[in-house]
Amino acid sequence: EEPFVMVSENVLGKPKKYQGFSIDVLDALSNYLGFNYEIYVAPDHKYGSPQEDGTWNGLVGELVFKRADIGISALTITPDRENVVDFTTRYMDYSVGVLLRRAEKTVDMFACLAPFDLSLWACIAGTVLLVGLLVYLLNWLNPPRLQMGSMTSTTLYNSMWFVYGSFVQQGGEVPYTTLATRMMMGAWWLFALIVISSYTANLAAFLTITRIESSIQSLQDLSKQTDIPYGTVLDSAVYEHVRMKGMNPFERDSMYSQMWRMINRSNGSENNVLESQAGIQKVKFGNYAFVWDAAVLEYVAINDPDCSFYTIGNTVADRGYGIALQHGSPYRDVFSQRILELQQNGDMDILKHKWWPKNGQCDLYSSVDTKQKGGALDIKSFAGVFCILAAGIVLSCFIAMLETWWNKRKGSRVPSKEDDKEIDLEHLHRRVNSLCTDDDSPHKQFSTSSIDLTPLDIDTLPTRQALEQISDFRNTHITTTTFIPEQIQTLSRTLSAKAASGFAFGNVPEHRTGPFRHRAPNGGFFRSPIKTMSSIPYQPTPSLGLNLGNDPDRGTSI
Repeated sequence: EEPFVMVSENVLGKPKKYQGFSIDVLDALSNYLGFNYEIYVAPDHKYGSPQEDGTWNGLVGELVFKRADIGISALTITPDRENVVDFTTRYMDYSVGVLLRRAEKTVDMFACLAPFDLSLWACIAGTVLLVGLLVYLLNWLNPPRLQMGSMTSTTLYNSMWFVYGSFVQQGGEVPYTTLATRMMMGAWWLFALIVISSYTANLAAFLTITRIESSIQSLQDLSKQTDIPYGTVLDSAVYEHVRMKGMNPFERDSMYSQMWRMINRSNGSENNVLESQAGIQKVKFGNYAFVWDAAVLEYVAINDPDCSFYTIGNTVADRGYGIALQHGSPYRDVFSQRILELQQNGDMDILKHKWWPKNGQCDLYSSVDTKQKGGALDIKSFAGVFCILAAGIVLSCFIAMLETWWNKRKGSRVPSKEDDKEIDLEHLHRRVNSLCTDDDSPHKQFSTSSIDLTPLDIDTLPTRQALEQISDFRNTHITTTTFIPEQIQTLSRTLSAKAASGFAFGNVPEHRTGPFRHRAPNGGFFRSPIKTMSSIPYQPTPSLGLNLGNDPDRGTSI
């Protein structure tokens, strides 16, 4: 039984060598008392229990039949055994323990959501919607003034989006100036700060520590549950101890009575094993709890390379381990005295620390693996974050396809009345500008020979309705005959340069220049941006008596 007695070397043709805590105690006794010993293993590999015919098997049976002088192992002192053999004083306390397997680390793809439970996430989502709706209502009741340069409108969509952006610490300044909205957003920012801080602090613990806590932390917890079967070594001291306690009528509803019902299933063959190593392997590779000596189980848990075990047990030591001798052996008192001396001078504690180190590689009592308490985060820890991002990408692509399909089905957007007016004005502007522009320049200069203006008798001009018919003058020369009907052309009077000498305004130059003006789309007039200077020949008529003056800025309007 490790670590009490173990085979250190097993070379063919040579005697076996043993080591362990009990062997160290036996060596200390032999060195002090000066005796030699030879070790052999009991044929049935049992500690010893009474049979139906009154005989004993195992190690105790070897002493009863006087085939051995000393029996040493993880042998507990019991009243039944003391009736047939002698025991020294206990050299180590005994208690019952349970060996369990640590739960394997499970991969949680959505560990990023673990800091908050589902109900809290639902409350946060509902709060975002509620605050967004309240912001919209406050802006609707009291329309805000947008900040300079802000294009944000007070729609429900924008309110929801702004509240969500501020919750995840994104977005800019509040685009609204109403006091109620600012008070609302101030309270919301404080709420978001506390929630985000709590989430960040708790997320660090969830991502770095595997929180796998077992519900079994004591023998009472083990006896109350039925999900994990448990047992012990058949016909061992633990088996007999639980049987005696469980069958006691005064402890019918006690912890031991519940444990006995589990251990005694199918007459003990269902949940019990024949040796301790079989029970340890059953725990490691199956759903099983092994009830056995706490000292043995602690040694197994400390030295397991995978740290896959942890132990629970009863801290009360109601019995202990002792060295068994033949009934009436003269060595009992001598051995007992030397054991007490080893305990008194501290040598026994040194031997214990050799086999049960306090700072072992594994934690005895924690259901969480110490190797999993820290370390770098792997991709599995952030799998949920990538899944959320992928879901957002897929959803956005799906919505984009729906929008494209809807736009194609709906067709082109019908222009509004305002757009129609804008288009008509632009069209009219282009039509009117075509009177004085070509494809190469914004304002075309009229040639001298293209315009021949003759002063007309104003009273003889036709009405506006008679002049409504206007042709397209693009890429053509404009003359006065274009605007005046043929019957009116006969009324024009062409004056020669000689007749101009008697004009009231004296010498008039032959050519006058000035900027052109044309009609704007809104019905008014605006001066051409380019001071287009062109020569306009005309012949003054003295009989009209017009005093045009010498204003060089006067021009002809079209």
